[in-house]
Parts: sequence; structure tokens; C-alpha cells
Amino acid sequence: MAEFVIRVADERGKVLEKAEAGFSAAEIRDRYQQSGYLVYWVKPRGIISGGEIRLPQRRKVTLEQFVIFNQQFLTLIRAGLPIVQALELLAKRQRNQYFRMLLDDVRDRTKGGELISDAFEKQGAFPKIYSTTLMAGEKSGNLDEVLSRYVSFQRLALSFRKKLVSSLVYPVILVLGVIALVTMLVTFVIPKFAELFNDLGQKLPPMTEFTINTAMTAKRFLPWIVLTIVALYFLARRWAKTQQGAELLDKFKLNLPVVGSIWQRYQIAVFSRMMSTLLSGGLPLVTALETAGQSMSSRLIVRGISEASKSVREGQALAQSLEQTGVFPDLAVEMVEVGEATGALPTMLSSVAEFYEEDVQSALSAAMSLIEPAILVVMGLVVGFILISLYLPIFSFTAG
Repeated sequence: MAEFVIRVADERGKVLEKAEAGFSAAEIRDRYQQSGYLVYWVKPRGIISGGEIRLPQRRKVTLEQFVIFNQQFLTLIRAGLPIVQALELLAKRQRNQYFRMLLDDVRDRTKGGELISDAFEKQGAFPKIYSTTLMAGEKSGNLDEVLSRYVSFQRLALSFRKKLVSSLVYPVILVLGVIALVTMLVTFVIPKFAELFNDLGQKLPPMTEFTINTAMTAKRFLPWIVLTIVALYFLARRWAKTQQGAELLDKFKLNLPVVGSIWQRYQIAVFSRMMSTLLSGGLPLVTALETAGQSMSSRLIVRGISEASKSVREGQALAQSLEQTGVFPDLAVEMVEVGEATGALPTMLSSVAEFYEEDVQSALSAAMSLIEPAILVVMGLVVGFILISLYLPIFSFTAG
């Protein structure tokens, strides 16, 4: 179990702040709310606690770990093992301590009579689509079949994400190489040349003066530059978590040349894959829309899906509702319309996901084939300019 700090108010309005042990923040919050307290917040206990230094634990369940767990969970259920016993067995074999604590709490809640979907949802650490999928399986009596569809969805999502990451590895290495090389030149190489030229006492070419002055200024203010960049990064992350900041950031992403369209198509592929999984599991259309919308990372698309779900609830067709948002491409809307007309919406949404996944991969490969040479050219120009400006005075002195 982990330790948390909770701030609550009792029925008299007295505010209390105390340490509490539990499996997760959501579990502790639920416990106090059931006891009649008003919960302000629940936070993990600090690094220094009770006079002891506590190392921060990793409080995250990766997608790969979650895929492996669900594959094993599905295998045990199909083998006829009771859910509580399957959870207990998988929790004991789980190496991620945080994930193990969550599974222990899910097991205890399930043993106490709660639905497994409610037990997972109350942890606050798993995707909304997962608990909703489990709920659909419980209501239909086909938990193993619904879970099988979700595992297939997870595998595809993991495979797709790995392909995207592998496509970005080389450009990131190139950019980091450029930054490291320029930093080394500015910090060590150029100051040595500046001392040499200062000792010679000769007039330097304008190109060399510009390079040396820029490098010496950057070196002098390097700590402040680094602190400013770090501060701006954290401020930008905090601002991006606000509604206005997230929407402006999404607009900026979508309006970027080349990258914007790839980002939009990636979001459409993820949404279509989620919708296909949820509808195949037997969820109603509005519920599936709301669940898929909550799982999206783009605030603009989340807002568009929310508007579409309201229209569908009022009786409008899904294709028309998605078209009115202005976020979904015409091709996706047309394919959804065909799926509605033929009564094969889950299958058509799966086709939409496959189409845009392939489209994103090919577009990303094409973009990387242009970006990688551009990075190399920029790196060559920057390094070449610095070297020429440094050696130009030496050639002048030799000629003189």
C-alpha cells in the first residue's frame, strides 16, 4: 500500500489534513466520501516524510504492461478461473508495484461484491474505455468476448504507437546531435579561438567577429538561457492543461504544415478504432461516443465529439453530426454514412481506422524522408559557417 495526504472537511465544516494509507488516491477519496466527508484533494505523500527519505515510486501503468495483463487475464477467464482468483494470481506476478496495488484493490472490491468494471473505474488510473468495455461485457454476459475485442484493440494501438515512435527516433537523434555539437563549439572551441585571436591583436573579418561575439554572449548567459527554457517549458505545460490553452495548442498543431494533417488523421484513426471496439461490444451509440470522446487527447476533437453525441441523442445521424463539427475529414464522414446505411457501422469504423492508420504511417514516412535531409543540411550549414569564420583569419594571416 502507498501513503497519501488527504484534505477533508467533516460535517461541522472543520478542515482536516492527515496521512492515510491506501491502494490509490481514488480509493482513499471514495472511502472518505462514503463516510460523509467533503474531500478537497488527495495527493501522494512527499519524498521527505516522518523523518525518513522516501524515494518516489513510479505511479504509472504503461500501455505495454496493460496489454500483457489483459492478455493473461483473458486467458485465465477462458480457462474457467473465477475473476477474483485470476486477479489475485496476476497481482502476485506483477512486477510494477503501483500496478500490483491497484490490482489488489480491484480484487478486494470484487470479492466484496462490486462489479469488476466499477472496481477498475474507481482506481482512477485506467482508461475510461476499459471500464466501459468491461461493463458492456458484464451486462451482455460475454465478458471474455468483449475483453478479447479490447485486447485486439490494445495490440493494434501498441503496434501503431511503436511504429510512430520508431519513425521519430532518427530525426530526434539528429536534432540532439546538432544541439550537442553547437553547444560544444560555443562552450569550448570558439572561446579558445577568441583567446588566440586576442593574443595576435589583428583585425578580424566581420564574419569572425559576429561568430565570436554571438558565442561569447551565449556562453555568458547560458545558465540563464537554460533556466528560461526550462521555466517556459513548465509554464507551457501548465497552460496547456487549461481549457483555453489546450484548445489553442490543438489549433496550432492542426494548422502546422504537413504535421498538422498527420496529427488530425492520427486522432481520427484512434477515435474510429475505439468506436468500433465499443460498438462491437454491444454499447449504445451515444454511450460509445461519450466514452471514446473522453479518451481522446485533442481538446478540439473532444469538444467536437461531445457536440456530435448531443446531436445523435436528439435523433440526428452520426455521419451528419460528425460533419457538423468541422473536425472530421470528408472521407471519414462518407464511410461512416455508408456504415450507417448498411447497418455495418462497427465494421466500417474499423475500416476507417485501418485506412487512416496506413495513411498516417505513409505520410509520416514521407515527411521524415524530407525532414531528415533538411536537418543534415542545416547542421552542415551551421557547422560550416562556424568553422569557416574561425579559420578565415588564420588564412588571412598566412596570406599576409
